[in-house]
Formats: sequence, structure tokens, C-alpha cells
Amino acid sequence: MIKKIINNKILNGCPVETVAGAALVISIAGIVSRVLGLVRDRILASQFGAGDVLDVYYAAFRIPDLIYNLLVVGALSAAFIPVFTHLVAGKKKEEAIILSSGVITLLAASIAAISLVLVIFAPFVIKLITPGFSPEKMREVVDFTRIMFLSPLFLGISAVFGGILVSYKRFLVYSLAPIMYNAGIIFGALVFVHFWGPIGLAWGVVLGAFFHMLIQYPAAKKVGFKYSFSLAKSICDKNVRKVLALMIPRSLGMAVNQINLLIITIFASTLAAGSLAVFNFANNIQSVPLGLFGISFAVAAFPHLSSATGKENQQEFVRIFSRTFRRIIFFVIPMSVFIFVLRAEIVRAILGGGQFDWEDTVKTLNVLGILSISLFAQSLIPLLARSFYAICDTKIPFYVALVSEAVNILLVILLIRDFQIMSLAIAFSISGILNMLLLIFVLRKKVGYLDDRKIISSFFKIGFSSLVAGVVIQLTRYYLGNFISLDTLAEVLFQIIISGSVGVAVFLLSCYYFGIEEFYDFKKSIWMKIFGIPSEQRID
Repeated sequence: MIKKIINNKILNGCPVETVAGAALVISIAGIVSRVLGLVRDRILASQFGAGDVLDVYYAAFRIPDLIYNLLVVGALSAAFIPVFTHLVAGKKKEEAIILSSGVITLLAASIAAISLVLVIFAPFVIKLITPGFSPEKMREVVDFTRIMFLSPLFLGISAVFGGILVSYKRFLVYSLAPIMYNAGIIFGALVFVHFWGPIGLAWGVVLGAFFHMLIQYPAAKKVGFKYSFSLAKSICDKNVRKVLALMIPRSLGMAVNQINLLIITIFASTLAAGSLAVFNFANNIQSVPLGLFGISFAVAAFPHLSSATGKENQQEFVRIFSRTFRRIIFFVIPMSVFIFVLRAEIVRAILGGGQFDWEDTVKTLNVLGILSISLFAQSLIPLLARSFYAICDTKIPFYVALVSEAVNILLVILLIRDFQIMSLAIAFSISGILNMLLLIFVLRKKVGYLDDRKIISSFFKIGFSSLVAGVVIQLTRYYLGNFISLDTLAEVLFQIIISGSVGVAVFLLSCYYFGIEEFYDFKKSIWMKIFGIPSEQRID
């Protein structure tokens, strides 16, 4: 029975043809993954606190992540999926299979070669990105980093499998991979650390990357993937060369984004111990809605945007872009307001306890408050970037990212003396908003009309409704403060649930009052998923 379910429902799962349906699948799996991510952070915080061990752990991610983002994310999101999708749509499945094998071969060879070189020279590289760490702390970062170099190899192969599944609109298994990644890291924190000490955290990352790859392979094989090794053939294949040509500007754009994280690491290493851990904890919390809605909707819309471009249907492209844009802000803007108002309770509920003391909590909630202000912009950037990729323009996102990063670095330099760790959050948020605005401006110039009136109208209506809900949440918090002391986790959760529920109710009522289209789409989708009938046909 279990084998039948796996084969029929998971491996042979029907493609999800609508953006909303695909986003729902990705979001549901994303919720599980993000919950596991928060569990992971709570385990790390309670075991080690915001101190030297977690500074080492997060610093060790930087170089392996740089390799992954340059060689893998650039190739897959900007280049492989559009080319692979066009081949499948053009009934050229054999060419698509050859393309996927070729990309895996080149990615694996490149990652292995670069990782080997960096393993050898890790002490010199780490000294550049953690100049404020002590020699002992720096040696620990080197040890962690050398182990973590295995993860880009597994994640690179897994990303090709994921690109195949996204192109075939098989989003379920694709969405389960991050869950397995977090499960591996949690296993490392709970089991490997018990036997090997803090270095077990690094082996947990490797295990998670391996699980990420392992779960996607059977589904990719089911839709036709078959690997064949030929380095020369891979280099000569015209479609592989097309992917390489498209990925170079995107990889440069990803390099700029990774420079942002490197800058954070460099400056955080010069601040008090635990500063890097504090920033990463806050960023992980605010990344939950970013992943659930910003990235999931962008990933779901990407093949549809690419298909519309391939068919030269600009009207369909604009329709998909506008609806996806408005759906993202419908979810993300109110969540950013809720996070800002309830940031103290959220940090205490997720991270409080064990070695994570009140001082760590205050630092994290302050950083989280600043990051939440730019959450709407961070959530729209994946859609905007993929809109450029869909029209085979990978240069503009790179140029925009370059300008935004220059602003980010300048702001950190100007603010760090007076604002310390807060300067990193302020610069991060301002540069993120600038990135979004520039992408919208240039996309409008290239594509033309983007359904501007609807987007602007929805933005202001949703924004106003969110602010009203935020005020109500704050008033509810003050009222509940007369009855509960917030000394226990149960009381903190009660505060979050009651205040948040009241805020959600007020937000939805306000959306109903203003006739926000995304609210009615959401309501209709909920009734369809629960009862299988449109909301207007339901029986009260």
C-alpha cells in the first residue's frame, strides 16, 4: 500500500497546472520545512546560545554557499529551467534529457574542482571573511568549512533534479526536498553533536544536503531522466552551451548577493561575540513568509511566465505577473506588520530558553523588527528576477543587484560605529527595497504595461488594512498584559495566538470592506480546496 502511494501519488503525481495550485503545494511543504527550520534554530539556540559556536557555524556556511549560489542557483533558476521547459514544450524530450545529463556533469566537475582548491586554501580564505575572530575561532571555522564543502556537490545534483520536476510541474517532491535538508541538520544537532561535539553540526549539513538530493532522484527518473556521462559531449551540446551563456550574468548577480552575506559576516566578526548568530536567527525568522509566499509563488509562476514568453503571448505574461505580484503582497504585507508588532513574543517563543538569554532575545528582536520592514520587497524580488529570466534577460537583475549591494556596503560603513549590529539590518533592508524598486522600473520599461493600476490599488488597500490590523494587535497585547505575565512559553504562545487571531480577523474584514480582489480569490480557493465547490455555491 505504501509503495503504491509513493509510486502513484508522489512519483507519478499529476502536474499542477495553475500558479495558485502550484504555490499551494509548495507553500504547504514550505510550512513544514520552515517549522522544521524554526525547530532547528531553537535547538541550536538552546544548546549553544548566541555565542562563539554559532558564530563559527554560520561563518562556515559562507564559502560553500557562495559556490552553490554561483554555480547552481545561477544555472538552474535563470538558465536551465527556461531552456529545458522550451525543449519539453517543443516535443524535444531526448534533447532535454541530454541537457540535464550535461548540466549535472559540468556542475559536479566544477563544484568538485573548486571545492578541492578551497579546501586546501581554506585558512587563507577564512582569514579574509572573519577578520575579527580570534585565531582559535578562525581554526574552528576552517574545520567546519572543509566538511561543509561536500554539501554543494549534493545540492548541485539535487537542483538539476528539482529543475526537471519544476519544468514538468511536479512540485510535490520538489517541495519535500528542503524538509529533508532541515531534517538532516536537526539530526546532526541532536545526534552527531552528542558524539563528535560542535563539529557534528557541519556533518548534519552534509547529511541534509544528501537527503535533499536523494528524495528527488526517483521522481526525476520517473519523468524520464537518465544520466549518461560524457564530459566532451556535455561541453559541445548546443543546449548546454545556451545554459552556460544564460547563467553567467545570473551567476554574477548571485555573486553580488553572496557578497552581501560576506559583508555581513566580515563586519559581524568585528562586533561582540554572537552578533553573526543574532543576525542569522532574525533573518531565518523573517525568511519564513519570504519562503512560504515570495519564493513559492515565484517558483510556481516561473514555468508559466517562461511558457508565455515562448509563445510570444505578452498579455498572458502580464496577467500571470500581475496576479502573482498581488497575491504575494496580500500575504506578505500583513505578515510583516504582524511580525513587527509581535517580534518580542515571536523571538521568545522560537528561540528563548537554555543558553539563549534575555540579552540575546533583545538583540534578535531589534534586528528582526528592522528586517521585517523590507520583507515585502524581499518577497517580490524572486518574482521580479524570474520575470527577467523568463524573457531570457539575466543581465538586468545582475546590474540592479550590483547597485543595491554598493548602497548596502556604503550604509554599513556609515552606520556601524553608532548602530553596531543594527547597522547590518538597516543597510540590508534599505538595499532590498531599492533592489525591488529598480527591478520594477526596468521591467516596466522593457515589457511595457504591467497592469499597474491594479497592482498599485491592491498595494495601498492591503497596506492600509495591514496597518489597521497591526494597531489592533498592539491594543490587544496591552489588554492581555493586564491578565498574563508572559513568564512561561505557554503564556507567550497564548499572547501570540490571541493577538494574532484578532489581527487576522480585522485584516480580513478590512479586505472585505475594501473589496480587495485577492481576498476573494483566497476565499474562493479555500472553499474549493475544502469543499470542492466555489464559495458562491456553498450552503450556509
